[in-house]
Amino acid sequence: MSDVLAALEATLEARKTASADSSYVASLYAKGLNKILEKVGEEATEVILAAKDCSADDRQRDAVIGEVADLWFHSMVMLSHLNLSHQDVLDKLGERFNVSGLEEKAGRTGHNAPPSSTSN
Repeated sequence: MSDVLAALEATLEARKTASADSSYVASLYAKGLNKILEKVGEEATEVILAAKDCSADDRQRDAVIGEVADLWFHSMVMLSHLNLSHQDVLDKLGERFNVSGLEEKAGRTGHNAPPSSTSN
């Protein structure tokens, strides 16, 4: 999988210098981070909607896969725009491997303790 991500990352990097008229990705870069984030948000919503309707039906499963591919693609555009790499994300996932999700979340800044409730 990382070979595909590496190839995509190289293509996205090359699009940074392409004309916005000749490349969809170049046009996103030209419109700036807010437009890229808007696309990531749109794709995330489409993933949720496709997954909500998913069952064992192959067509619905294909829809989920297609929408996740769109989300990953636009997330890669965002990372590239921010001069981050897919490898940064893979490295972070590797760090979290074999770590309890609850422990990992508790270790993040701002997630150390659940909100407390006060009673009058």
